[in-house]
Amino acid sequence: MTRGFDRRFTLLFLVMLTIAAGNTALQSVLPALGRSMGVNDSAVAAAFSVSALLWVIAAPFWANRSDRQGRRAMVLLGVGGFTVSLGLCGLFLAAGINGWISGTAAFGLFIVGRLIYGTFGSAAPPAVQAMVAGNTTREERTRALTLLASAFGLGTILGPAIAPYLLLGHFGAFEVGLAGPAFIFAAFGFAMFVTVRRVLEDDRDIASGIHGAATAYPSIGGQGTGASVRAATEPRGEEVKFTDPRIRGWLIAGLVSGHAQAMTGQAIGFLVIDRLHLVPAMALQPTGIVLMMGAGASLLAQWGIIPILNLTPRVLMLAGLVVAAAGTALTGLATSLYGIATAYALASLGFGFIRPGFTAGSSLAVGHESQGSVAGKVTSINGASFILGPSIGVGLYELYHPLPYLTAGAACLLLLSYCWLRLRDQPADEAVEIATAD
Repeated sequence: MTRGFDRRFTLLFLVMLTIAAGNTALQSVLPALGRSMGVNDSAVAAAFSVSALLWVIAAPFWANRSDRQGRRAMVLLGVGGFTVSLGLCGLFLAAGINGWISGTAAFGLFIVGRLIYGTFGSAAPPAVQAMVAGNTTREERTRALTLLASAFGLGTILGPAIAPYLLLGHFGAFEVGLAGPAFIFAAFGFAMFVTVRRVLEDDRDIASGIHGAATAYPSIGGQGTGASVRAATEPRGEEVKFTDPRIRGWLIAGLVSGHAQAMTGQAIGFLVIDRLHLVPAMALQPTGIVLMMGAGASLLAQWGIIPILNLTPRVLMLAGLVVAAAGTALTGLATSLYGIATAYALASLGFGFIRPGFTAGSSLAVGHESQGSVAGKVTSINGASFILGPSIGVGLYELYHPLPYLTAGAACLLLLSYCWLRLRDQPADEAVEIATAD
């Protein structure tokens, strides 16, 4: 990469980091916000389920649109959607905090703000990918895109880590309080928008055969798996269906384990409040600690342990399911901050093996001409898990607090039997390369 593009790459990396960190910061605060305003826990989960649904639908559309309308325009659209969404969400939540509207009305309007994020925020990642790919050689491309995609993983740690420090006090008679992270990240997004507009040149008339790929919804527990990088670097060849027998078993495993991870991740903020008997305003730091440990364990698996152990996709799945089953069950039974954080980190470590395992297994099950299509299917599965998973998890939590964690553990054990019988080993050396590509 040239020195000039190094500066632009840093900016694009910050764009991806800001989007992921802002989303996960808001997710970590929402349980406390919902409880403080007397909103049902299921309404909190629904807000993110709706935005995840729209992200999954809109992301492929924007990925194709960026090939025709220019990358800069799509980056600005995505960052602009992120900024407007968080700004409106902050205003709606603050209105509820100050008693101008009811808590239920505030969260209803909050969902409207999240619709903007899900619809337009997904425009930025594929355009950023295409911009980076178009300014690197073939030898540099995978490494550059992998580094770029790591911004989403880092964002899942950074967002919950700094959210407790972004609470704002009173401005006269106006109380911001727990809505602070939404306003702060809206300001970050606005700064990114202005900087992108000034630094990146208009590229609408620049022909390029490089394309970006839809990226899975950035969510707590939703670290990347390498699929978006592979989709962006491989040619668009033979189309593979979801029901193709070569990849069907891997996709089923990914969908079930993804829902188990989404169920447990979305309910964790409520679990911390209830198990530690905290008032909502005091729950942010403990929740942030638990989420940071979970995200860190998942990234440790993907960036550190998997390359060292050189495991095949099938072994990654089996080992990950055993660890995730134990971790989720222990999380549901833990009664202290140390116990919850340790058990959740163990579960996240297991999911950190599973997600790259099913990505690599799906990729290695088909030939080179089908890699782009399969990577797109994997990304869809990753995103689909965060549509219904959070609402299912919180719904089960409302029935019985340990239930989503015990259900996820049981699902992992059942899936373990399925994977043992149905999945086949792939070559270890190439599997590790794919599994750690993101």
